[in-house]
Amino acid sequence: MSRPLMQVAELAVEQGLEGTGLTVRMRAVLEVLREQGALSVPEIARKLEIQRQYVQVMVNETLAEGLTEQRPNPRHKRSSLLALTDKGQALIDAAVARERVLLEAIGDGFEEQEIATALDVVRRLTESLKGKTGGEV
Repeated sequence: MSRPLMQVAELAVEQGLEGTGLTVRMRAVLEVLREQGALSVPEIARKLEIQRQYVQVMVNETLAEGLTEQRPNPRHKRSSLLALTDKGQALIDAAVARERVLLEAIGDGFEEQEIATALDVVRRLTESLKGKTGGEV
């Protein structure tokens, strides 16, 4: 039941990124950095709840495109921080703005309480499943 929703949601994100040069994977990294500020690869992996090695591949793509830059990490000598460049900041801000317009349009058919209930159910299901699977997504 969740697969069709996930597939159409990813397709909507992909379509919203057309012409930007961003992939869904790159967008994920940029969004985390937009929300959290500069982070190390392991920190980004924890936020995205995916393996660090996979996040490193994603981060390498953003670095190659000049969307992120590495900075010294005062907390760890070998694990640098990743931060948005001005170009990366502008691209993720524009992508989020386009997505917000889409979400507002599709949300018009729902009452605020329906949306709040749906979000609560999704959060509770996610936490329950994490508890039963050891937390790995």
